[in-house]
Amino acid sequence: MVSSELEGTMYLEPGQEIETTVISISKECAFLDLNAKSEGILPISDIQNEDGILTVNEGDTIKVYFIGTKDGEMVFTTRIKSGNADLTLLENAYKHGTPVEGHVEKEIKGGFEITVGSARAFCPFSQMGYREKKEPKEYVGKNLPFRITEFKEEGRNLLVSNRVILEEEHQMELKKLENELVPGAKVMAKVVSLQSFGAFVEINGFKALLPISEVSRERISDIAAVLAVGDEFEVLVLKADWDHERISVSRKALLADPWDSAAEKYPEGIKITGKIVRISNFGIFIELESGIDGLVHISELDNIKPGTNIQKMYKIGDKMSVIVKEVNQNARRISLKPSSSKEQDQEAAKYMQGQTDAETYNPFALLLKKKK
Repeated sequence: MVSSELEGTMYLEPGQEIETTVISISKECAFLDLNAKSEGILPISDIQNEDGILTVNEGDTIKVYFIGTKDGEMVFTTRIKSGNADLTLLENAYKHGTPVEGHVEKEIKGGFEITVGSARAFCPFSQMGYREKKEPKEYVGKNLPFRITEFKEEGRNLLVSNRVILEEEHQMELKKLENELVPGAKVMAKVVSLQSFGAFVEINGFKALLPISEVSRERISDIAAVLAVGDEFEVLVLKADWDHERISVSRKALLADPWDSAAEKYPEGIKITGKIVRISNFGIFIELESGIDGLVHISELDNIKPGTNIQKMYKIGDKMSVIVKEVNQNARRISLKPSSSKEQDQEAAKYMQGQTDAETYNPFALLLKKKK
């Protein structure tokens, strides 16, 4: 068994995992702190994504695996790769649980044939992928991370799992998000799908629920009328249930609340025209502005007899002129009454038909007074 015992350095076996700090990063590699005279070397490709962008920064703490020495320096990796994995290294990777890179050669009965370094391995269908369902052919020809779960017959019989690696990565991401997505946190979200009950939004790769009631200050019946897939905006984290991996957020909570100034904007006696937005058996709800509805109680309506179905008399969307009776800002309620009663309408009709001699109905009365 090959081991590292260079002067002034720690003792490590190939495949052994350590947690260390990135001291500095060059174009070719990252230098790791070994608490010794020398530093560890990590190839730059191990900390770059598919686009060549670094995934760690200087000062970050990372987990790496020792693979051997080269030119007197201890070399590490974030994953045992096919090109640097002999049977001894694979055996140590099995003992230490070190991830290895494998090439998916082909689909065979019950799973896949995998090449890991100089060895052949088998990965059952159940151990390939995690959550996301793919056709077997989509895995063939790809290099993927695996963990060796069985090492038998001196490496001639290997069983590997891709699923356990992905599960661990998922749990690590969740742990990181758990510290960020706490109730009260403000984060950016992107709409990924719309449902009748709300929208699913993506937050740092995690899918959260934006209930329809938390989209806007106004009532929404069709979420597609106000949101679209791809929309981005800031939300407030309401609840986080990490045991069930569920998060609910609110967009409404970060919007200005029109009720804060409702008493000033709608003093008692003011006349305003609103839109009928709801009709119940006890009255009509009038939208005064986005997020503020007032109620015209059924007792304020004329010619309403017991058992009258007011839903047949009024229609949602119609305009209605009303007068503010009372504003209860704390309870978020506004009482309204129609701005004209049936009697007033009848008097106006009489005037139009010339059925009154009152001076107030004479359009020339003021003119005649001025001439006198």
